[in-house]
Amino acid sequence: MTSLMAFEMMMEGVMRLPAGQPVKDNQKTGSKGDHPPNKKEIEKIEDEGLSVGFFQLFRFATWKDILMMVVGGLCALVHGSASPLMLLVYGMMTNTFVAYELEIQELTDPNKICTNNTITWINGSIVELADNTTVYCGVDMEAQMTMFAYYFVGIGMAVLLLSYFQIALWVTTAARQIQVIRKTFFQKVMCMEIGWFDCNSVGELNTRISHDINKINNAIADQVCIFIERISTFIFGFMVGFIGGWKLTLVVIAVSPLIGLAAGLMALAVAKLTGRELLAYAKAGAVADEVLSSIRTVAAFGGEEKEAERYDSNLVKAQNWGIKKETIIGLFQGYLWCIIFLCYALAFWYGSKLVIDTKELSPGSLIQVFFGVLMAAMNLGQASPCLEAFASGRAAAKSIFNTIDREPEIDCFSEDGHKLEKVKGDIKFHSVTFNYPSRPEIKILDDLNLLAKAGETTAFVGPSGSGKSTTIQLIQRFYNPEEGMVTLDGHDIRGLNIQWLRSLIGIVEQEPVLFTTTIAENIRYGRPDVSMDDIVKAAKEANAYNFIMDLPQKFETQVGDGGGQMSGGQKQRIAIARALVRNPRILLLDMATSALDNESEAVVQEALDKARLGRTTISIAHRLSTIRNSDVIIGFEHGRAVERGSHSELLAQKGVYFTLVTLQNQGGDTSNDKTKQNPEREALAEPCIERVSSFSRVSYDPELRRSLRLRSHSQLSNKYLPNAIFGSIKIDNFSDEMETERAQQKIPEDGREECTEPAPVARILRYNKSEWPYMLLGSVGAAINGSVSPIYAILFSQILGTFSIRDVNEQRDQISGICVLFVVVAIVSFFSQFLQGYAFGKSGELLTRRLRKLGFQAMLRQEVSWFDDPMNSPGALTTRLATDASMIQGATGSQIGMIVNSLTSIGASFIIAFYFSWKLTLVVICFLPLIGLSGVFQAKMLTGFANEDTKAMEVAGQVSSEALANIRTIAGLAKERMFVDIYEQQLEAPYQDYAKARTAAAQFFKLLDRVPKIDMSQTEGETWEKFEGAIEFIDCKFTYPTRPGTQVLNGLTVSVKPGQTLAFVGSSGCGKSTSVQLLERFYDPDQGRVLIDGHCSWRVNVPFLRSQIGIVSQEPVLFDCSIAENIQYGDNTRTISMEETIEASKKAYLHDFVINLPNKYDTQVGAQGSQLSRGQKQRIAIARAIIRSPRVLLLDEATSALDTESEKTVQAALDEARQGRTCIVIAHRLSTIQTADIIAVMSQGAVIEQGTHEELMAKKGAYYKLVTTGAPIS
Repeated sequence: MTSLMAFEMMMEGVMRLPAGQPVKDNQKTGSKGDHPPNKKEIEKIEDEGLSVGFFQLFRFATWKDILMMVVGGLCALVHGSASPLMLLVYGMMTNTFVAYELEIQELTDPNKICTNNTITWINGSIVELADNTTVYCGVDMEAQMTMFAYYFVGIGMAVLLLSYFQIALWVTTAARQIQVIRKTFFQKVMCMEIGWFDCNSVGELNTRISHDINKINNAIADQVCIFIERISTFIFGFMVGFIGGWKLTLVVIAVSPLIGLAAGLMALAVAKLTGRELLAYAKAGAVADEVLSSIRTVAAFGGEEKEAERYDSNLVKAQNWGIKKETIIGLFQGYLWCIIFLCYALAFWYGSKLVIDTKELSPGSLIQVFFGVLMAAMNLGQASPCLEAFASGRAAAKSIFNTIDREPEIDCFSEDGHKLEKVKGDIKFHSVTFNYPSRPEIKILDDLNLLAKAGETTAFVGPSGSGKSTTIQLIQRFYNPEEGMVTLDGHDIRGLNIQWLRSLIGIVEQEPVLFTTTIAENIRYGRPDVSMDDIVKAAKEANAYNFIMDLPQKFETQVGDGGGQMSGGQKQRIAIARALVRNPRILLLDMATSALDNESEAVVQEALDKARLGRTTISIAHRLSTIRNSDVIIGFEHGRAVERGSHSELLAQKGVYFTLVTLQNQGGDTSNDKTKQNPEREALAEPCIERVSSFSRVSYDPELRRSLRLRSHSQLSNKYLPNAIFGSIKIDNFSDEMETERAQQKIPEDGREECTEPAPVARILRYNKSEWPYMLLGSVGAAINGSVSPIYAILFSQILGTFSIRDVNEQRDQISGICVLFVVVAIVSFFSQFLQGYAFGKSGELLTRRLRKLGFQAMLRQEVSWFDDPMNSPGALTTRLATDASMIQGATGSQIGMIVNSLTSIGASFIIAFYFSWKLTLVVICFLPLIGLSGVFQAKMLTGFANEDTKAMEVAGQVSSEALANIRTIAGLAKERMFVDIYEQQLEAPYQDYAKARTAAAQFFKLLDRVPKIDMSQTEGETWEKFEGAIEFIDCKFTYPTRPGTQVLNGLTVSVKPGQTLAFVGSSGCGKSTSVQLLERFYDPDQGRVLIDGHCSWRVNVPFLRSQIGIVSQEPVLFDCSIAENIQYGDNTRTISMEETIEASKKAYLHDFVINLPNKYDTQVGAQGSQLSRGQKQRIAIARAIIRSPRVLLLDEATSALDTESEKTVQAALDEARQGRTCIVIAHRLSTIQTADIIAVMSQGAVIEQGTHEELMAKKGAYYKLVTTGAPIS
């Protein structure tokens, strides 16, 4: 029996090797979700967590997929039968061993011999036992064992082929179906009406496309064939049991419902908890995306710690749901093993009776029945992780399929609707009432009636929030009116084909969206079939041709993410060219020249005047001088058209228009202060500006293209980045330096593409050290679980040994004792399995939360230039937070449990095996390297697949990210189908989904270890008691790190005393905003110094410095929370009372507007403030700056987005706020800075003249020229 026992022990040890363990794929995946959940949605998810049936997950399978799944399923089915088939051989082998053992025992008596396969006495008489049976002999062990060996080899070869095909076919068909789901989901999202996007966060839609669909993949890929295989083993195991002995099999089957019931309950609980966990992660992901998209605002207001806590508060919820889930899984595992071992005890006790008392079973049949049923029960238990994956997949599929099945209210892909043969161009609103779907309680348009006649220019004027821009969106049919209708030439536009309708319309907005491609391609978006000559013509008409030809790559220049490489004015002119190349019947101009400098505005206005001829044109403008020549001017107030007429007629009526004109004239609205020049939309040019540098065909480099795309966080996030805190660069000297540098370095310092060595496990564990009590308890549980199998093997061999005992009473005593030991093992298993599952589950959840928070804090700690690198786009960083942290959990927690479990099991098995038969043990050991090598080979293969997949998915991810972020622009250009096609092309790469924990850890640790170039520490650097606010720039030279070839500041020297106002003026890209960024220490100068109260800026404590500075920029960033919380964001060092908030609000002339809202100060502003008009957002930003009580105030085009009435009141508020503070102003409206103590005129990165308004006018230099002629400063 010793040889059998040694063999048994070795097999036990081999079966415990980690390579053979089923891995629970991606139980934790990162940030997920569709939109921030409200209470109703949580309840709905709880109620409908499993409302997607399992087979519905395969709804996108083609007949080919079904065939592959059927063949793969059959392979799994046959593969599952292999183990029970081995048992038949094993049963025969056991009978052979027992017969041989009995023969040896009998032949120890010298008076007995073997004659004709029967034991006889020497005298020839047959030996009879007490029960009158004879003893068989003459067992040919060698021949028998050779035959059994052939059987095993045959089964082994079959298993090799079957297992390959089952996995390959299922993984392939899952990849194909997931690709279809991704495409279908993205296509459906792209055809949703704009109102749907108002209610669904873009950041969370992106995470849904990746993470939630990954969960569906886990549920329909190899987990299914593994499940089929295990269920097959379960069924065939019982069949083998019935063949061997039906009574014993039935007794064991009676216990099975206990397992099935528990498995069902666990699946339900896990699905419900997974749904809640996904919601919490979705909210955390949305916070991360919002914060990283607005990093300059967060840094300017010192909100890093507050944001880290806001992020962490969502992680805590996810962690708690995760711990509950792990607890339930741990309980189920403990319960399962307890039942299995109790089942063993019952089976052996009853089986031994059938062998000894009734002789219905042979020892081999008992083993066959016992192992058959045991194998069946074990495989049923091992199928439970698959059930968990299925439950998670079904929960994730709910929201995905709900979106896919939702019928859009306005379907842009629909072929329905009329296409008019001849379009005249009359647009009429008939008693239109409208409110945004996301804020149904606030009426935007109220019984609006208006007519824009064909071929005429109709101008809309009125205060901020009166419904002017909303009207334009209804004409484009982004929304349908609640009541009334909009007609084109008398036809309700709801009855017209939507793509055809939008093809008639050209639109130029105040904040135009450009796509991450070349200038020529951006203009070609206006009309796909356009020739290069048409593009050049449109560029000339839009006054863009000259600046384009100054660029090294001319029309092939990459514009950067969201147009980030271009200054505001350059973007505006490209957008105008895009609209003109469309040759539209209807032209919509929403503040179309607002971002242009004086000279450009005049030329572009002239181009637009030409373009308007013969077209229906609707123009919105706050600068009334630009629309006084319109055929018809319509005055808006409270969502109604309250007056209509020409300029002179409306002045005579003395209504809304008269009031606005009067206010504007009082402000000295002279020709010299045309709208702001393009630059400080440089704000936009800024950091991104050089993000991409000079790659002439960057679009052909998928890695770079990917990272650029990922920067399109949200339609509004690019547009509402603050100017003053960005550097704006003139991009006439794109250099090839960066491209060369990249080529030499292969990838930027933090680029993910770098070949990253896997992180040492010890370091990963160090981050888990505060959970050492849980890890210790879990390891104890795992060690006990690991030793259970060897203990069980000893008990098993003891039972086989009892069948060779001649004394029946001794036999029974031993069997009873062994059964009692099985019961003890069952009870211990319950606690040890629960302990292992719960302890490692909890430590893993705590680790994931800790790593996410640490990672997020590490990101917020980096200097601003780090975010300029396309590799560190908000989309890429959010994904990294979500996936890397949860993958690292895969290298600790349950993996450690598995390792401890396996090592204990192998160690104990070896000791026992060597003890009983060292020779046989050595023979079996020879096969272990093969098993180990197969595990290593498998891991290498899977990591390779994972890396390929990551690249493919990230490239596709940028397409979806850019598309969803800029959905309004895409809808306006009717380009939804094109983006769907691009996305589908990117998905063609092979797709697999396997974790690569140590590589993820290495990426993550690289982020944690990176030392920021500008230290954000609260303790490092100088601070002083009385901050005066004296600022001095001394010979500052600066280039942006991402474009070292372009000199932005070139010897900037200027100073301002405490309490004085310094105004920077100059053309786009001259370095005005960049100088402000040096003051905020977003960057440090390459040469020269910035002095604050005589202290060198790079020595000053960064949080201290920023706490003294308040900023109001042209396009303020607001956060997706309430109005009160946005105002209170101004000072994150203390708790601000509501009284103080209201006081600041009153100073910013915001209070009256807020108290008229249903939720007053608790009104949610929407993502990036999307629920508010520009003027309303600007006033919140001013209140935010006022509440900070800063010593230094930075105003970057702070009143540019306001209507005339608001501008007057806000300008008064700003003048009041400036009192007693050092103030730096950037403005194109020269009337707003004439009272400044110092006006510094900048050109090409240096101050060319400075003085007061009067002094500079007397000099008759650059400033004088700018004031009198509006010519650009060169």
